[in-house]
Amino acid sequence: MKKLSYLIAFLSFLTLQALKADILGDWTFETSQPATAGPFNPEIGTGSASGFHAGAAVYSSPSGNGSLHSFSSTLWTVNDYYQFEVNTVGHSGVTLSFDQTSSNTGPGGYSLAYSTDGVNFTSFASYTVLANASPNITWNTTVYNSAYTFNFDLSTVSALNNQSMVFLRLVDNGTGSASGGTVGTAGTDRVDNFVVSAALVPEPATPALCLLGGLVGALLLASRKRRLQLSLN
Repeated sequence: MKKLSYLIAFLSFLTLQALKADILGDWTFETSQPATAGPFNPEIGTGSASGFHAGAAVYSSPSGNGSLHSFSSTLWTVNDYYQFEVNTVGHSGVTLSFDQTSSNTGPGGYSLAYSTDGVNFTSFASYTVLANASPNITWNTTVYNSAYTFNFDLSTVSALNNQSMVFLRLVDNGTGSASGGTVGTAGTDRVDNFVVSAALVPEPATPALCLLGGLVGALLLASRKRRLQLSLN
């Protein structure tokens, strides 16, 4: 029975390893410290981050959400965006996590959109960012505030699985500011800690492991029945 228990524990470990998510790209902007539209490499993983504005925006790297730097820009108009690109080959079930905020006159409404060709984008969700101003706790270099964090699960979008390139955009979708007014030319928006994760696609041997797991379960059940019969006798 002890050997059987060890085998079950080992199979459980292998299953957890197969399901564990990998970080494909993590942009903290601590190394890149943006001063242009980019592109910028992630601090962890591979890919690129960039910004697009119809006008002559100013890019900078002010304090992040509990860190020294973020990716910030001015002169926001509808359909301007931040874009992040990652490779998902060998992975499935994409998820996102990032921090975002705007100044009082920066954009308040955004859309998350995705693409596999960089041309045709599909809107996944709309969301609202908090103003980086009182009464909210403003971004600073030492204290992280989860109120500014967004999490999106795109695992249902199978088109993003196993792709040589996936494009993710945070798109300004309106003229309303984060404080409830109108977006101004000096209004800013900044993003930080943008993390793209996905699960490693199981190796071909994984189905065999599942079958073995089922066999172990059946043996365990048979063993219990045998012990019960012996006790009744």
